[in-house]
Amino acid sequence: METLQEVKTRVYKFGNKTADGNSQMKNLLGGKGANLAEMSLIGIPVPPGFTITTEVCTEYNLLGKDTVVEMIKPEVEKSIENIENIMGAKFGDKDNPLLVSVRSGARVSMPGMMDTVLNLGLNDEVVIGLAKKTNNERFAWDSYRRFVQMYGDVVLGMKPESKEDIDPFEEIMEHLKDKRGIELDTEFTIQDLKDLVYDFKDAVKKRTGHDFPSNPWDQLWGAVVAVFNSWNGDRAVYYRNMHGYPADWGTAVNVQAMVYGNMGENSGTGVCFTRDAGTGENIFNGEYLINAQGEDVVAGTRTPQQITKTGSLRWAELAKVEEEDRVTNYPSLEELMPSIYKELNEYQEKLEKHYSDMQDMEFTMQDGKLWILQTRNGKRTGAAMVKIAIDMLKEGLIDEKEALLRIEPNKLDELLHPIFDPKALKAANVIAQGLPASPGAATGKIVFFADEAAKYKNSILVRIETSPEDLEGMNIAKGILTARGGMTSHAAVVARGMGKCCVSGAGALKIDYKNRILKVDGHEYHEGDWISLNGSTGNIIEGKVATIEPELSGEFAEIMNLSDKYATMQVRTNADTPKDAKVARNFGAQGIGLTRTEHMFFEVDRIKAMREMILADTVKGRKEALKELLPMQREDFEGIFEAMEGLPVTVRLLDPPLHEFVPHQLATQKDLADEMHISLEAVKNKVSELEEFNPMLGHRGCRLGITYPEITEMQARAIIEAALNLKAKGIVAKPEIMIPLIGTLAEFESQEKIIRGTANTVFEEYNDTIEYLVGTMIEIPRAALTADLIAQKAEFFSFGTNDLTQMAFGYSRDDAGKFLPIYIEKGILKVDPFEVLDQEGVGQLVKMGTEKGRSTKKELKVGICGEHGGEPSSVEFCYKTGMNYVSCSPFRVPIARIASAQAAIKSEK
Repeated sequence: METLQEVKTRVYKFGNKTADGNSQMKNLLGGKGANLAEMSLIGIPVPPGFTITTEVCTEYNLLGKDTVVEMIKPEVEKSIENIENIMGAKFGDKDNPLLVSVRSGARVSMPGMMDTVLNLGLNDEVVIGLAKKTNNERFAWDSYRRFVQMYGDVVLGMKPESKEDIDPFEEIMEHLKDKRGIELDTEFTIQDLKDLVYDFKDAVKKRTGHDFPSNPWDQLWGAVVAVFNSWNGDRAVYYRNMHGYPADWGTAVNVQAMVYGNMGENSGTGVCFTRDAGTGENIFNGEYLINAQGEDVVAGTRTPQQITKTGSLRWAELAKVEEEDRVTNYPSLEELMPSIYKELNEYQEKLEKHYSDMQDMEFTMQDGKLWILQTRNGKRTGAAMVKIAIDMLKEGLIDEKEALLRIEPNKLDELLHPIFDPKALKAANVIAQGLPASPGAATGKIVFFADEAAKYKNSILVRIETSPEDLEGMNIAKGILTARGGMTSHAAVVARGMGKCCVSGAGALKIDYKNRILKVDGHEYHEGDWISLNGSTGNIIEGKVATIEPELSGEFAEIMNLSDKYATMQVRTNADTPKDAKVARNFGAQGIGLTRTEHMFFEVDRIKAMREMILADTVKGRKEALKELLPMQREDFEGIFEAMEGLPVTVRLLDPPLHEFVPHQLATQKDLADEMHISLEAVKNKVSELEEFNPMLGHRGCRLGITYPEITEMQARAIIEAALNLKAKGIVAKPEIMIPLIGTLAEFESQEKIIRGTANTVFEEYNDTIEYLVGTMIEIPRAALTADLIAQKAEFFSFGTNDLTQMAFGYSRDDAGKFLPIYIEKGILKVDPFEVLDQEGVGQLVKMGTEKGRSTKKELKVGICGEHGGEPSSVEFCYKTGMNYVSCSPFRVPIARIASAQAAIKSEK
């Protein structure tokens, strides 16, 4: 190994109010490790431990297990010794044993995506010593059976790979429960637990051919390697790709002294949030279980109890539990252990204030002592994200700029989806009630297995409980419904992170996986039946429920208004109809950056005239057909200009090749021939004539207008007449006429001459004028390279990055789906360049085109109208490039507005 690798610190210790790291080191220590170090420094009771850095994970993937283990072994051994000194116990000692947990910790929270091992260090001798030390034999053997099962799943590959596989550990436990006539794990006797341990170990030997490892150090290295391997596990890779996290980040490994929530009725474990992760309300909330370990809470196999009395009362109301039963069987932590609750409440207040953000905390109570195992900025829904940012701003915890930076632009998409129509809800048949785990409205067909979620266009994934293996199906489904689990179960936490509607803990549901039937109160619902979920109330509704469009209001409107205060780059929309234009304007669009005129020609009454124009053999024939299209086109523009009154509207002249407008099936060709009173042969000949080997690089864009100037003339007339007609009504229209697909100045001049000549003719006819601009879409690399020449005549540039990406990469958008996923999977490309602007290549063409254009025309207006106009990192690039605006689809306008404001704030910093 190189000398630098030898001396670099790879293991960071924490505990006993000291730490080698802090919360600013998340890239190196992962989010969990950095926060454990920070909590230790500020006096929060954290079990001592150490963090193996994310860089070691990268080294592991490059150098392999043996090299990396040898490299970090001395530091790990010293760090274990440090834990032993603090805890007064020894790792592997049979009389005074120290057990540890081994957990993953990426720089961002990835709940449930990677692996964890608890109670590591147990073997047949140590378990006896632990029983004596704690004077609790049941606890010791319960910890041992949990360890063998978890280590077997995570490290030894015992976990089932598909729904058809049987989990050997679960099968053994269910068999014993049936034999003993019990339901819960807590009902196992000490002898039951001993039998389970040895049956589990026999299952390991049978499956793997090897004995279960008894040496604690072998166990530790096996678990560390398993965590590193889990970074590239299927579910972690899927989660990374879903959120756009780079593969080279790696995960840290956190090794911590075990504290035990399963030592009896004075012990327990839980998860809590400093604010409501679903709604954003400033309400401390969470769930706990007595005599349990952390996995029991998130797995949803036992009904968790609420931390606060208020939360417990609300849960009882939703779950239809009587007050007497609630107090007896489901008391809140506040009621059951008031001193522990008081201490926990103090810590949550301290941590939220320290981090100035909503915290998601895990804790354990060991024999009446409280330990905080983890804190992190909590996953939250889009609605909660906005409310928390605005509330914290008003509370003085953060300033306006920080409030804006707290918004994940893409999560705003959750607030822009339809919601259930209140009128339709009044007539809805509510069949069951669960917990409102993640807000939203979801309607779909029932599926029972995650890998079948794509079976229907709209599906609802119905499970007894979810697990990390279900991630892909959860992402595909419109909503998630579980029979078990609370507000902090796997389903709830992951759904909130996705912005997915989720109802959890609907105990009335009886799910029969084998026959694919959902039974509720005597009624049966089968796979493929429609149900609806109201994630805001927990209602489960029979059939479909009508929805309505969302609107900007409340905190959402406040954050949008705040973004306008700091954004210097405008946001326009891509809209082809008055309806889309109105939607975008309501979302704050400051104009239209792209109106595609070809979309207006596909309606039934228009396509006929368009086809007549295409089939005409003479200029006169084409003009006659275009005369029919003129009033339709003019009416379209009037509607769009009126919807955008006073704001600029960029209209792109006809762009696609003409073959898109003609019929390609024999039956429709025959209908067209009959309708136009020409021979079928004539139609077939014209269709054949228009056919091209590569139409996207063929006779389209400005090439159409140059070949058929009458098309450009008609469109220019329709635009100018529409603006003048509105002016007569007192409505201000600001048209910007965009010539598509130019590669030379001569092409631009050819089309500009027709546009301006037509405009002057119309001005004379109307005896009036309006202001308008003529510019171009820069979508061909040559146009970017010669932008200084084109800017001599063009009054604005709009970068069409869809085609620019296509031409720069040489990728066909229509065919790239065959190889792009493989490129991303193999790391050849980090992201899809059609979704996220390629700043290294295509971005340089954009930058060059902007700079060259403005070197000729200093005040040249520049924007972008490709799909990238609504993607946050691309928006930031556009800001840095000095663009005047970005343009995106109507429902991405709020996302782009926030991204624009954030770009300006980041630039200041």
